[in-house]
Amino acid sequence: MSLTDEQFRELHGPLQVSAAYDEAATIQDKVVFALADLGEGTAEQVIKHIEELDPEADPKPVIATTHEVLTQLYQNGQLAANEKDGDLVYNLHKITQANSGSTDPQKLTPGLD
Repeated sequence: MSLTDEQFRELHGPLQVSAAYDEAATIQDKVVFALADLGEGTAEQVIKHIEELDPEADPKPVIATTHEVLTQLYQNGQLAANEKDGDLVYNLHKITQANSGSTDPQKLTPGLD
């Protein structure tokens, strides 16, 4: 299967996080918002957070779809995950600390400064 550039960017591009939770959003947008709001979490933690944000939501589709969305985004490289106590803990690759390194201009390759 060959993807166009646009299809590839859609599948593997950076995720957009909404500024606020939207009950009318797609389940993927809800999952991404909940994960961003948590900072990191397991699928169960994300599900619980969505249920807290949207208590009127039907829990069965939320549970089934959240696992699917997290797995797909992880496999596409749009989420990071670390295994902890047998569970995957997902995060959004956010840089939370400034780079403390520096550059020595004297060591740069000529023409790149």
